Amino acid sequence: MAFDYDLFVIGGGSGGVRAARLAASEAGAKVALAEEYRMGGTCVIRGCVPKKLMVFASGYAGAMDDARAFGWEVAAGGFDWPLFRGKLDAELDRLEGIYRTNLQKAGVDIFDARATLADPHTVRLADGTEKTARHILVATGGRPFVPEFPGAEHVITSNEVFRFEALPKRVLIVGGGYIACEFACILNGLGVEVTQYYRGAQILRGFDEEARGHIAGAMCDNGIDLRVGTVVQRIDRVEEGLWVKSTDGHDAVYDEVLYATGRVPNTEGLGLEQAGVKLRQNGAVEVDAYSQTSVPSIYAVGDVTDRVNLTPVAIREGAAFVETVFKGNATRADHALVPGAVFTQPEFGTVGMTEEEASAHGPIEVYATAFRPMQTGFAGREDRVLMKLIVCARSRKVLGCHIVADHAGEMIQLAAIAIKMGATKEDFDRTVAVHPTMAEELVTLKAPVRTG
Repeated sequence: MAFDYDLFVIGGGSGGVRAARLAASEAGAKVALAEEYRMGGTCVIRGCVPKKLMVFASGYAGAMDDARAFGWEVAAGGFDWPLFRGKLDAELDRLEGIYRTNLQKAGVDIFDARATLADPHTVRLADGTEKTARHILVATGGRPFVPEFPGAEHVITSNEVFRFEALPKRVLIVGGGYIACEFACILNGLGVEVTQYYRGAQILRGFDEEARGHIAGAMCDNGIDLRVGTVVQRIDRVEEGLWVKSTDGHDAVYDEVLYATGRVPNTEGLGLEQAGVKLRQNGAVEVDAYSQTSVPSIYAVGDVTDRVNLTPVAIREGAAFVETVFKGNATRADHALVPGAVFTQPEFGTVGMTEEEASAHGPIEVYATAFRPMQTGFAGREDRVLMKLIVCARSRKVLGCHIVADHAGEMIQLAAIAIKMGATKEDFDRTVAVHPTMAEELVTLKAPVRTG
């Protein structure tokens, strides 16, 4: 059978774009890609990139306080949200243009339209046009999830935060994951009065317990009204804003209510099940180690598979797909020891096992320290940094590293290289410290604080 394309990619996010570009430019495949919204996906348009720029913006108020403590005469005016948003929009337009240009340079045909599956080899565009392909790659990512409750129609999600016409004065953030905590810190840093509800006992479920507690304490110290064990019962629009009734009796009015209660795979209405593609209970596309679905001609990468939902992982999965399908080099994306960062204030960098996970696998030693860093200590702030290594008592390998500190994301990237290579605690010990830095504590931790 003659096909219109060797590969048709549905979704213009990081994973889909990488796969399309490599298949076309390196494997000589005839490739098409369909994207219904904007090129770049969640990360570039409504996730990592705009969020990190907001993180930068939110840190300057504290930086000016520190500058005064270091002898500078500075005065902060009000934060100009319209000015910032205009520059943010321009930067996202620039990045989207780069994505589109790189695809075009590689020879990829772009369809600015929603695409669904008609059968295992046919994609149907929104205008009814059908295109056939030897292989189809689903890379449609995920979307925010909002539970059903009275007044749910009044809430916003992380998608809308970047589109505020003006910054609200009072915000309620519902959720305890990294997205909720990041936006709580961002908006708090920009001068918004922030309350955060989480139904569980502690924020950042799934991360290291000690690090979670450290971050929660810092968030509260920075002025965020964090309320755990609390659930929204209903929301009503009133003259002053949005009235929120909660289970802890703390009923209040807010200008905006932001729900960050998880994300779900974008598989609804794609025609996957009709084409024979198996989905998991949460709607994620079920794939094997090579990103192949239950239908041999259809593959999936990125958040739509709900494996490790991070942009760099989606990019690796897209590249591995091309190696496997178009270069004849069977390649699995490596999902082990993936480092990550949570851009709270302070930041949280993590790689490997938590203390709780590691102790369940065998005897461990925990090396940790918390201290006031030089820069903020001199400025009179009470911030404390946490550095933590989890070590296997038998092999001496470092199983996990957890850092809560300014620039923790930068530090954890380098620590992850050593841990990925199988470094032992003694390898860390043999490394000479860079002084004076916060990171030097990672190589000067001599005695375990506890064993397990």
